Amino acid sequence: MQKLKVLVVATSVMMRKQISNLIAEDSIIEVIGAARNASEAVSIVQELRPDVVTIDIEVPELNSLVALSSIMSQRPTPILILSSGSKDGITATITGLQNGAVDFISKPTQIHGPDLSQIKDELIFKIKQAAQIPLRTLILNNITVSKVMTGLQAEDNSKNGCTEEFDQIVAIGCGVGGPKALEIVISSLPANFPYPLLIVQHMPPKYTKVLAERLNRFSSVRVVEAKDDQLVHGGTAYIAPGNCHMTVVQQGQVCRIKLHKKASVNGYRPSIDVLFESISGLKILKQHLILMTGRGNDGARGMLIAKQAGAQSTLVESQETSIVNEMPEAAVELKCVDYEVPSFLLASKIMEVTGMLDEQI
Repeated sequence: MQKLKVLVVATSVMMRKQISNLIAEDSIIEVIGAARNASEAVSIVQELRPDVVTIDIEVPELNSLVALSSIMSQRPTPILILSSGSKDGITATITGLQNGAVDFISKPTQIHGPDLSQIKDELIFKIKQAAQIPLRTLILNNITVSKVMTGLQAEDNSKNGCTEEFDQIVAIGCGVGGPKALEIVISSLPANFPYPLLIVQHMPPKYTKVLAERLNRFSSVRVVEAKDDQLVHGGTAYIAPGNCHMTVVQQGQVCRIKLHKKASVNGYRPSIDVLFESISGLKILKQHLILMTGRGNDGARGMLIAKQAGAQSTLVESQETSIVNEMPEAAVELKCVDYEVPSFLLASKIMEVTGMLDEQI
C-alpha cells in the first residue's frame, strides 16, 4: 500500500521533531520532509509533492500564514493547522482556515510546553481525512468569488442589523471546512439583507468569537457571537459560542436566543440538530435551513424535522465544494433537501429563496 506523504512545517526544532515522530508512528504515513519557514515549505511542496502539509501556528504567526497562502496559490495541498490556543494563535488559525487550510488541531497547553502525544490519534485521523479531499475541491474553495470588504467597521451599529421586524429566518450549520465556506457565503450577502442568520460552526470556545469578528470585518451584514437571551435582529448573523448549544424561541412578536450546555448531540456542542429543531418551532416565520461542509451527520435529522414541520426551503452545499461532504450527504439520504448548491452560489440562492431577487428585478 502506498504511504501518505506528509510535510511538517514549524519554526521550532522541538515542534518539528515532536510532530514528525508522532506521525511516523502510523504505518501508512511517511514524513517526507520538515520545513522551518515559508520559503522552505513552498520549495519542498513543489519538489516532493506531499499529500498533506501540517503547519504549526506560532507567534509571530506571519511566517506560517505566508507559507500557507503561498502553498495554496502555487500548488494547492490539504493543510492542517496546529494551533497554540493563545489569542494570537486562534486569530492566526481562523485566518489560516479562511485562507485555505482544511482543518485544525488545538495543541494541549502545559507550563513546560505542549505534550503532543495527547493529540496523536486526532492528528493521524485528520491527516488521513485531509488526504482524501479532491484537488478540484481545494481549488474551487480558494477562488475569490465575492468582493470582500477590506476595512474593519468602526462600529457594529454602522451596519443594518437593527430591525426586530422580519418574517423569515435562515439557519446554517457547518463543520470541517466551515470557516472558509461561511466567508464565501456571508461576505456575498448585501448590506440590505433584512433577515437574521443563525449559525452553528463546530468549533471550540474562543475560536467562535474570533470567527465572528473576522466575518464581521469582511461582510456587509453584521456578524456577532451569540449571547444568551439576546434579541434577534434582521440583517445580523449570530454564531453559536463554542461549547454551547444555541436555540431560538419566540416571545410574543420577538425572537430571542437561548444558550445552554446540555449534553453533546451527535458528538457536538454546539449541535446543528439542536438549532434546526428549535427553528422548526418558529411557526410565524418562513424558515430556510442550510447544511454545509462537515464530518458526521449533525444537522440532517434536524433538517428533516424542520422540513416535515413546513420549512420553506432546505439547502445543502454540494459535493464539488464541500471539504468533507458527510453532513450534506446525510441530509440528502433522508430525502429532506430541496437544493444542492456549491458554496460560491449559496448566497444568491439564499437571496432567491427569501424572495430578495424578485424584489430587485
